[in-house]
Amino acid sequence: MSAVPVIDISAFRSGSDQERAAVVAAVDRAATEVGFMQITGHGIPESVQDGLTEAMDAFFALPMAEKLACRPSNKAINRGYTPPKTERLSYSLGVYSPDDLFEAYNVGYQATDFPGLDLPEAYYPTNIWPENADMRAGVTAWFEHASALARTMTDIFALALGLPADYFVGFQDHPMDVFRMNNYQLPPEDTRIEPGQLGMGAHTDYGIVTVLWADPVRGLQILDADGAWQDVIPAPGALLINLGDLLSRWTNDRWISTMHRVLAPIDETGKLYRRRSAAYFHDGNHDALITTLAGEGTSSYEPVTVSEHLVQKLSGSRGLELNQGAEREAARLRLAST
Repeated sequence: MSAVPVIDISAFRSGSDQERAAVVAAVDRAATEVGFMQITGHGIPESVQDGLTEAMDAFFALPMAEKLACRPSNKAINRGYTPPKTERLSYSLGVYSPDDLFEAYNVGYQATDFPGLDLPEAYYPTNIWPENADMRAGVTAWFEHASALARTMTDIFALALGLPADYFVGFQDHPMDVFRMNNYQLPPEDTRIEPGQLGMGAHTDYGIVTVLWADPVRGLQILDADGAWQDVIPAPGALLINLGDLLSRWTNDRWISTMHRVLAPIDETGKLYRRRSAAYFHDGNHDALITTLAGEGTSSYEPVTVSEHLVQKLSGSRGLELNQGAEREAARLRLAST
């Protein structure tokens, strides 16, 4: 696996045809060889980033009772607060692991965001905000900018695949997008780490593309073609972009949905440290049917709707039911180095 490349996409918006083509080619190369890339020139102002981190810090600093008040009524609702040690991301691949150590807070598109479509509440649930909603503006601003960036990336993806730039528009005009903010700092009263326990277990992302901000500290690792885990630390000013399972299905694995994990927040001396991340999952319309693109060979995948795929994956990570439909990914993970 090549090193995760840094790609300046500003020329895609305002450059010459030749400069735009160079961006498209660089993204195609990264999608084919790595499945991850670092994007600069993304257009998200530093003030919006500052607003997000302030909002995250404010929420995760709340007393546990206030955070638990934002917990959804059942795990099938992918909104609100997730306490530490309540999810196992590797279960989405059908592989056992101890409880993941992160805590998280999720928001996403609601059915009411698309008036007139009568979308199912199960796939577009209402957001759960804390009573003191000072953080709401910071989270919402980042959500809107990340949503726009994700759509820009799908325009680039379409051209890289030899398709019209607007090819993916019809798959994402009422998307099930979720924005997950993660905190990896363990509470002082619960710092015991089990053998093999991770900050976040190994998994692939489920949707089309993920826009990720993270603290520039060690934690995120991606699995290379030789089965070794490689550290990925964000470059200054860059956002991490990685492909999800749906793009692998569309391209019949020409492009990679890269397996990744997050280490437990403890350094080589045994000292605990804090790591934050914020992942915008651009997942597509709940009723969009994903089939392998023409010209990508005999498909390895059966057609599936976005909602069918996401429900299967989330029933593993959140519902703690080992996913039986991810045999190839599970085999790769079992062969990986520790």
